[in-house]
Amino acid sequence: MPHHGNDEEHEREEPVSFQDKRRIDPLTGKVREQPGQGAAGGETPEDAGAAEAAEGDALSQAEQILNEAGGDSADASDEGVTGAQDEELAGATAREEELRNDLLRVQAEFVNYKRRVERDRDVVKETTVQSVLTSLLPVLDDVDAARAAGDLTDGPFAAIAAKLDTVLTGLGLQRHDQEALAGQPFDPMHHEAVIRQPNAEVPEEHIVQVFRNGYVRGERVLRAAQVMVSAGEG
Repeated sequence: MPHHGNDEEHEREEPVSFQDKRRIDPLTGKVREQPGQGAAGGETPEDAGAAEAAEGDALSQAEQILNEAGGDSADASDEGVTGAQDEELAGATAREEELRNDLLRVQAEFVNYKRRVERDRDVVKETTVQSVLTSLLPVLDDVDAARAAGDLTDGPFAAIAAKLDTVLTGLGLQRHDQEALAGQPFDPMHHEAVIRQPNAEVPEEHIVQVFRNGYVRGERVLRAAQVMVSAGEG
């Protein structure tokens, strides 16, 4: 079979070749050296090492910056927690101070209440004793009349009268009788002047005679003594 001229032309053509100009080797992933670099003033192996070192330094610096940023964030977070704890502690301290003030106020109110109750108790006790003593004054008048008549010189009634006087004296009752007031200055706060007449033996404004005994307990007059007051020599 005859050959055509085109077949001869094909036989004379050179085989096709391809040149891989990719900078990154797809198998190793490394940067390929480009032909002519270094000799023509391009990148030398030393420059490539310097670039890799610079890249490593940049990565180290970036990593350091990230670490520092993370550390600052952690510190800020810690400061936030500390601040929250400080606020909580401050709130707890304020609450404790408020409760302490409330406790002191309640304690003061209780002390005042206790004092008031004790004072009221003393007032009630004093009022009760005075009321009992006042109700016994007519009985004491009868005892004094029996004693003045000589009916209590001996016997069981005399012993009862003596015991009654002892009990009343223990309760603070004082008798203003003839023996206690004769010759004493007249005091309108404790004595009731029934008669006022001249008397050469008793100074003016002094008690001459007691008609009815008086009784005093402390500073309180249960009953004023009825007396005769001297008006002087006249």
